[in-house]
Amino acid sequence: MGSTRRAFVAQIGLSSLYFGLGAGFSKDFLLKTNSSLPRSTPAAQGVDAARIINFIEAINQSKHEFHSFMLLRHGQVIAEAWWAPYAPELRHTMYSMSKSFASTAVGFAVMEGKLKVTDQVIKFFPESLPANISPELQQLTIKDLLTMSVGHEVDTSQAMRKEEDWVRAFLAFPFKYKPGTQFLYNSGATYMCSAIVQKVTGQKIVDYLKPRLFDPLQIEGMDWETCPKGINVGGWGLRVKTEDLAKFGQLFLQKGLWNGKQLVSKEWVEEATSFKIQQPAPEKPTRPNAENDWLQGYCYQFWRCRNNAYRGDGANGQYTIVMPEQDAVLVITSESPNMQGQLDLVWEHILPAFDARNSDASAITNLKSKTAGLALPLEKSEIPAPWSKRSFQLEPNEMGLKSIKLAFSKGKCTLDWQGEKENYSMSAGLGAWKFGETTFPGNALTVKPTSRASGIRLKKTAINGYWKDENTFVLVLRYIESPHHDLLTFNFTGDQLELSFKNSLTRVNANNKDVRPILKGRAGSI
Repeated sequence: MGSTRRAFVAQIGLSSLYFGLGAGFSKDFLLKTNSSLPRSTPAAQGVDAARIINFIEAINQSKHEFHSFMLLRHGQVIAEAWWAPYAPELRHTMYSMSKSFASTAVGFAVMEGKLKVTDQVIKFFPESLPANISPELQQLTIKDLLTMSVGHEVDTSQAMRKEEDWVRAFLAFPFKYKPGTQFLYNSGATYMCSAIVQKVTGQKIVDYLKPRLFDPLQIEGMDWETCPKGINVGGWGLRVKTEDLAKFGQLFLQKGLWNGKQLVSKEWVEEATSFKIQQPAPEKPTRPNAENDWLQGYCYQFWRCRNNAYRGDGANGQYTIVMPEQDAVLVITSESPNMQGQLDLVWEHILPAFDARNSDASAITNLKSKTAGLALPLEKSEIPAPWSKRSFQLEPNEMGLKSIKLAFSKGKCTLDWQGEKENYSMSAGLGAWKFGETTFPGNALTVKPTSRASGIRLKKTAINGYWKDENTFVLVLRYIESPHHDLLTFNFTGDQLELSFKNSLTRVNANNKDVRPILKGRAGSI
């Protein structure tokens, strides 16, 4: 631990470094795995701590579910928080925040002379071309992929995911516009960037980035989903930690310079984060265009923001926001139905914090107090008197679950599931989170499930259970390396059980319906 780090710990105490520390995570373990970003205080870096407190209060009063944030000024972490059960050492699904990393892989390939952004896409895949090559496909360049100006009418990723060969499916997709002329958000375009880098380097982009980006930034344990052909999907699927995002943002704020070494060329950083194409305005805007962070221009898989900032972002609220004028970086992980609303909170509370003329050192105490106990809501209840153990035989169902046994004791519920091919065991805290891992079926944990690809099977969980009433038991099953959670509602009537599932994705994405069946069963021995 460096001198700056030791001084900060001495000044404000360990608990405020990891505000969201929950049961099951050791402080000693967190110290040993702490990464290398230096820490400071808001006051020391000329930032108003009271504004940060207001930001946290506004979050807690909003409908946004934040899992973490980290704020840097002048290269130093001045505020960080995790809402339990989320914690510093956990990775988090990045969704389209992954695109900015994919763009950086293209940047390295350009720097090494392996490709140019003006290269035609078709030259990399002669074996996958359609029989008839349209003029638009002939003209399509890597730059058009990077700027989401391919010329398609709809995002290609949904159709691609139904196929075994995604490259071939993308190249066969019809065009409506001349490439480079119309912006359309298109995750298939980012996938093609990944496929091109793999074609010219012989490595998946997660492996290609390791010695060039991840290792120098001391980012470890990352993983990235692949398509059925073993290519990183590029446009989504990356998982990294909150602090890893902060390092990535700080690298770009420093124009690619890290510990005295130019990792990414200054020219690429400026090219990748500068305005390239204007997004079309909605026909019925809900706010002035100048106040819409999705209408400030698109770059190379980065977005321009208001206030001369830029960002990478991902579905449900995964952010790396770079603010050059303030020499600051803010990163966020969350599950939110309103990403613009999250940015509104940033501009309302965080942006004015950098204008602090009088840095009040005493405010750090209030900030520590405010953040030390941050946690997502946790329901508590008593166990109804008749309950200790019960078993239920389930009717045949699509999930392949045959039976379930529930056992209640003080502070804990154990659930043992028998499946057709596999058995599953879960432990839920009653009034607390119980941490574990599961392969329980039925939740893809993603807005864009990757067809027939290497998905995330063993999932880290935090589980809490509570009695809604004497006949209704609810299990809150949080998949703590993703933004999402499940609600399992057990309704008991006599010797009958009815079990329903609800994924939190149905709250943040109206198009994502939970398709799992309602399970029915009858009490009996197993």
